[in-house]
Amino acid sequence: MRVTREMGEQEELLPLFETKEARFRGVYKLFACTIFGGICLMLVHRLTNIIPADHEQEQEQNRYWGCIVLSMSELAFGLYWIITQSVRWRIVYQTPFKHRLLQRYEEENLPTVDIFVCTADPILEPPCMVINTILSAMAYNYPSNKLCVYLSDDGGSELTFYALYKATIFAKHWLPFCRRRLIHLEPRSPEAYFSDGQNCSTHEYAQEWLFIKKLYEDMKRDIESAVANGKVPDDARNQHNGFSEWNSNTTKQDHHSIVQMMIGGRDGKAVDEDGYELARVVYMAREKRPNYPHHFKAGAMNALIRVSSEISNAPFILNLDCDMYPNNADIIQEILCFFIYEAKGHEIAYVQFPQNYNNITKNDHYANSCLVINKLELGGICGHGAALYCGTGCFHRRESLSGTYLKDFKAKLDIKHTRKEDKRTIHELNEASKALATCTYENGTRWGKEMGLVYGIPVEDIVTGLVISCRGWKSIYYNPLKKAFLGVAPTTLDVALVQMKRWSEGMFQVFFSKYCPFIYGHGKINLGVQMGYCVYLLWAPMSLPTLCYVILPPIFLLRGIPLFPKVTSLWFLPFAYAFLATNAYSLGEALSCGYTTKGWWNLQRMKLIRRTTSFLFGFIDTVTKQLGLSQTNFAITDKVVTEDVQKRYEQEVIDFGSSSNSIVLTILATVALLNLFGLVGGIMWIVIMDLEFKSLSQLMMQIMVSALVVMVNLPVYEALFIRSDKGSIPSSVMFKSIALVSLVCCIAPFIC
Repeated sequence: MRVTREMGEQEELLPLFETKEARFRGVYKLFACTIFGGICLMLVHRLTNIIPADHEQEQEQNRYWGCIVLSMSELAFGLYWIITQSVRWRIVYQTPFKHRLLQRYEEENLPTVDIFVCTADPILEPPCMVINTILSAMAYNYPSNKLCVYLSDDGGSELTFYALYKATIFAKHWLPFCRRRLIHLEPRSPEAYFSDGQNCSTHEYAQEWLFIKKLYEDMKRDIESAVANGKVPDDARNQHNGFSEWNSNTTKQDHHSIVQMMIGGRDGKAVDEDGYELARVVYMAREKRPNYPHHFKAGAMNALIRVSSEISNAPFILNLDCDMYPNNADIIQEILCFFIYEAKGHEIAYVQFPQNYNNITKNDHYANSCLVINKLELGGICGHGAALYCGTGCFHRRESLSGTYLKDFKAKLDIKHTRKEDKRTIHELNEASKALATCTYENGTRWGKEMGLVYGIPVEDIVTGLVISCRGWKSIYYNPLKKAFLGVAPTTLDVALVQMKRWSEGMFQVFFSKYCPFIYGHGKINLGVQMGYCVYLLWAPMSLPTLCYVILPPIFLLRGIPLFPKVTSLWFLPFAYAFLATNAYSLGEALSCGYTTKGWWNLQRMKLIRRTTSFLFGFIDTVTKQLGLSQTNFAITDKVVTEDVQKRYEQEVIDFGSSSNSIVLTILATVALLNLFGLVGGIMWIVIMDLEFKSLSQLMMQIMVSALVVMVNLPVYEALFIRSDKGSIPSSVMFKSIALVSLVCCIAPFIC
């Protein structure tokens, strides 16, 4: 890696990364201005033509309240659209120059890195999945003596500890295999690697491939057997002192703090079968007691920050969820280009990666991939000088997580962080670290307020990123061509909706808290960043105008009462333009980001489903919490997938039947049937009551709105009336929905 002094001086003049703005933003800004004009004209029409003069008095009175509600909905849509422009106005992309970093710095001068992996339940988050993330983190193309991998087990499960113990043994064979045979072998998660059918044509390599695969399958079988039996094999308990930490009184919510160094320490260095030192691996289960708050994932992360400062104290921290395994072995070097660039690196608090998944279907029928968000919107926030901290796939500077302001950090830049070299034994390190993971340690401290991740908000990551930005730090969103991390996307509708409900509820709570970007960030961060945060913080309340738009038009259509301008009127043009232009642009945007046309259509369906279910319940729960009627809870997403569910997922058939909350399916079915009844009833009203079809021009927009909702909901009708598999909608839900829609049809004459 050494270079001549002359070349070194020349390289020091070159930046380690560059920032480029996306092209054709000027054209988009012009287009956005025309949309804004259309929105303004729509609102002008609503204000001046709520009660047209050419309608009968009775109809005027009946339609008045409907037009008022739709006007308020359109105003909400317009304001939200303006907010979303903040993430499209200036989109930037970051490019690191890894080769310059390697030329400029010797390997021994590279900083140490701590890797945090969090898990909470061995049933919902299978230990085999967890250890695949651990093994791929250990396998980075980075000096292993500069890596320390921490596993936080909030379930305090000896099954997870057993899985980690087995993984450290397998690592002695897996890591040399990655390094010796295929220096660029990807992915380095054993499960993903062997599932891809990777093989080699040479006999020598094939033998080793089969040997490593057998070792992995044996390890996996042992772990899954232990999980199925609910106990660790007796022979394993005698092989590691750490198993003595568990006894019959240990439960998930009531146990003492456990810290065990699996690999590493003064008298515990381990090497692989090639003689290379292995990365440190540390297991931590923070103390939990029934009468003490544990603050969910934020509490686990803060305990990890303290424990790691005692053991390794690396200046940079990678935060990963247990189902997000590293997919790019060289990503640490790329990230260091941002952090240690002499001109700008000291200002950067964290670098956030997008969440990508390895099980996305061709047309992404649950809209899990979030391609537009990942490729455009998050880069748009970065264009204003900040990035959203999304909770996983994020590299942090340790100082920024310790409550330090950028101005204070600049004052002590000459202080260098190195791995602690002390003479304590593994046992002494374990005991010293346990004290930092007790449930009483934070009492009377600044942890959760000014230090570490912020407490009191379900989306602690979003708030923490905002707080860090308000302390003067910069942050970067980096979306490399080669995906840095891969996870598992939900494979059923109910799991996908639970996840979105949790996110929308947590983010709306941020908007209602003291951390509202427009209040907390006033004068501290760019207005574009404040608006960028609110694009996601306002997911939940956008459920209300959406509900109005899918409920009122079909109800009034049943009575033949118009809520929109005539097709022959000039006022029809802004409505038509705003709708057609935004959807045409949305389609083009989606296609440019990698969606198929069907994938874009699935995205529109999921947007409607999310807003009428997940976001609605997120809104209701947030309001009840603000009124003190309920408390914050945390739902873990189930990562276990059965064979029949997986088959439907691969066939892109929406799985409705496993929903544990029938009210969600009832809302979905009711909205779909109401628009179907409204569409059919409206057309029949025109045919029967208006033989000359004079009212067709007045009702055309309502017919189009209901027709679009019907088209989007075709899979719902199929699940209601045609499908009979386990993923279809139960008949009980169908009967309830039909009864509700029938009731609405009966009372429609009295409400409109």
